[in-house]
Amino acid sequence: MTLPPAAITSDQDENEPREECGVFGVWAPGEDVAKLTYYGLYALQHRGQEAAGIAVADGSQVLVFKDLGLVSQVFDEQTLAAMPGHVAVGHCRYSTTGSTTWENAQPIFRTTAVGTGIALGHNGNLVNTAELSARAREAGLISGRLAGSMAATSDSDVVTALLAHAAADKSIEQAAMELLPTLRGAFCLTFMDEHTLYAARDPHGVRPLCLGRLDRGWVVASETAALDIVGAAFVREIEPGELLAIDAEGVRSLRFANPEPKGCVFEFVYLARPDSTISGRSVHATRVDIGRRLAAEHPIEADLVIPVPESGTPAAVGYAQGSGVPYGQGLMKNAYVGRTFIQPSQTIRQLGIRLKLNPLREVIRGKRLIVVDDSIVRGNTQRALIRMLREAGALEIHVRIASPPVKWPCFYGIDFASPAELIANSTGPGSAADNLDEMVDNVRRSIGADSLGYISLEGMVAATEQPRSRLCCACFDGDYPIALPTEAAIGKNVLEGMLSNTSEATLLADNANASALSRP
Repeated sequence: MTLPPAAITSDQDENEPREECGVFGVWAPGEDVAKLTYYGLYALQHRGQEAAGIAVADGSQVLVFKDLGLVSQVFDEQTLAAMPGHVAVGHCRYSTTGSTTWENAQPIFRTTAVGTGIALGHNGNLVNTAELSARAREAGLISGRLAGSMAATSDSDVVTALLAHAAADKSIEQAAMELLPTLRGAFCLTFMDEHTLYAARDPHGVRPLCLGRLDRGWVVASETAALDIVGAAFVREIEPGELLAIDAEGVRSLRFANPEPKGCVFEFVYLARPDSTISGRSVHATRVDIGRRLAAEHPIEADLVIPVPESGTPAAVGYAQGSGVPYGQGLMKNAYVGRTFIQPSQTIRQLGIRLKLNPLREVIRGKRLIVVDDSIVRGNTQRALIRMLREAGALEIHVRIASPPVKWPCFYGIDFASPAELIANSTGPGSAADNLDEMVDNVRRSIGADSLGYISLEGMVAATEQPRSRLCCACFDGDYPIALPTEAAIGKNVLEGMLSNTSEATLLADNANASALSRP
């Protein structure tokens, strides 16, 4: 069953940063690769909740099944049982280029000129999508205006089209080695044909990607937690600028670019699961350490430290350890408020955060609270939360944030608000200046807290145990490691804008309606 995109709402307040995507791939003859991929995507569900899909191949054909919704909503036992094979790739999506449509769900499927299939999943976001799209249109791979068409409009679709086109007179491996150096931005790709699994990571390694070993095969995944779920042993991270090919001959490693590591620091703060490991560092340990450093940088007398669950919990534990103030559970989260296909009524919508969190009044009443959260973006969530805590009887509310002020948008796979909507940029005349204290006080007054403290950029970076030179902190310091094109050539809907101005109608029918693609 395919539900219309308009029926989908998110449990995430618009205040929060949106995750990017999760990718998973497995090569394992004799294993139920569709079900392994399902479980792998289940472990990566936090990285994208708009759509999910799995492609499998049995040596003769590639079959793709995808739809809008959560992994558990898209797949059932009957569907997975109808997808036999020895190689598979899977994807769970949050859109960073291209809107929320079935056509933009992944894996993307294309056929080559010689009739073989390619299925591809992408985590990240390219910054030269407009340039790549122009190249695809010139080659006749993409045509058309958006109006009335059902064309995919994601950077991932453009990459798949170019890859399939290049594989007309050479192997997919050779085609990838030619195409990958022309991609700029953040990309972790898992793709496959009828026989082979491939994985590639951009030269900066902005997003995580790792390799695992099964008894009878290999797994690649966005996070190590997905390896744990399917019983794969962690082997190593896929290196920046590396392409892996996995088939009956084993694992082949090829270099398409020199590595220039710039891993996303926000993976440590918020995006990755706490039970994952990135660059040899436990994400949970990083967040606890951030909390300890936050306590040292911004101490305050209080009765109780409480987290905003779940992302603020490890940092709150660390803050309690570092400050000596007792840790407590003051907010209960509704574990079943995930993505929903039922639009809340206006009355419920106005309650906002109460759908997700409810205060424990007997814990909060009469207390001076330290409330630890992972980030402040627009400030809407914190404003509503503080109001709720005061109504529950809190005497004082001191907010501590486990990341520096977010002041710049991300173009590498996280969907933040626009610069003007970021509360660190929009809370008064002093907020845009270099006066950090004035900006922080403006934010504090805006959200209604008694005090507010952000961890310093230096403290956050130190907690990751990674060299500053190997991290991207652009959303905090404005230093973008990958050069950006003009404003008109980037953005979530850049391809929709380009296609709406052209005179043709659709993608090539033989690719868009390929017989190997099974639409639910």
